[in-house]
Amino acid sequence: MVLPPKELQERRLDQAARAAWLYYIAGNTQDEVATKLGVSRQTAQRLVSIAVSEKLIKFRLDHPIAECVELEERIRERFELRTCTVVPTADAATVQSGGIAVALAEYIENALSVPEPTVIGLSTGRTLLAAVSEVPTMNQPDHKIISLIGAMSRDGRASHYEVVSRLADKANAQCFPMPTPVVTSTIEERALLQSQRSYQTILSLAEKASACFVGVCEIAWNCPLQRDGFLTEAEVVELADRGAVGEIAGWAFNAAGQVLEGSTNDRVAGIPMSLMQQLPTVAAGSGINKVQAIRGALRGRLLSGLITDQATAGALLVG
Repeated sequence: MVLPPKELQERRLDQAARAAWLYYIAGNTQDEVATKLGVSRQTAQRLVSIAVSEKLIKFRLDHPIAECVELEERIRERFELRTCTVVPTADAATVQSGGIAVALAEYIENALSVPEPTVIGLSTGRTLLAAVSEVPTMNQPDHKIISLIGAMSRDGRASHYEVVSRLADKANAQCFPMPTPVVTSTIEERALLQSQRSYQTILSLAEKASACFVGVCEIAWNCPLQRDGFLTEAEVVELADRGAVGEIAGWAFNAAGQVLEGSTNDRVAGIPMSLMQQLPTVAAGSGINKVQAIRGALRGRLLSGLITDQATAGALLVG
């Protein structure tokens, strides 16, 4: 007896549902599914495929990381990122040495693992320092590690969170630290320092960088740039009054991700933000105090990738 098309379709879906249940729920192999349904292995495989294509089954990942993966996809799509990694939120005492640092270390290790000579750029900061400590020892003598930002204050005091030399030591790579303050005292001083061969060499290398890794910090009272002696209290107040919400490698930007004109940005002595925007630049950062800064950077397309935690990722998608 020949079944009507509608009944034939229903029977086919019934059989596909049975095959899918046996395969995905009961854990049978395709050979076992074929035997239990009395069909060939090829038919069993086709029935399972039909169940998937007809959306007869739905998958649920029963693991805490499932929500992180969902947040990654939403952030990547909303802000048009190349890559996004969201890790479970750690407590305040372990956040810098926890999942974000480990995730960033994996990015850095992957960038260093290529066999051909490459250039990798780094800014400074606590999260990057913690990440570099997690990178395994390597032997990449042809790779070049460059600084994207000056590593000293205007009075010559070195930063505690300079990471370029530390990573170069770990990777046995060539090291190119930035021989300038983060922000100079005058525009003329910046022009003089950037005219030096050492700066021009780093700028030329930066144009060829295969990956850049930076932090994102807020612009507010006692923010990292002020706390570490790179900006004065008056400069922080001026930036906040002009609408600055965050900074990347010393460059201040507003809530829309627009790099501010004037103020301290006229005296930032590192790699231009306009160049970093063209490079594969991944930022790492988390915390309620950084949400506005990170969101601004994403809105302004200042980044191509983000590493953050679950709580911060959720806050980024609000508003």
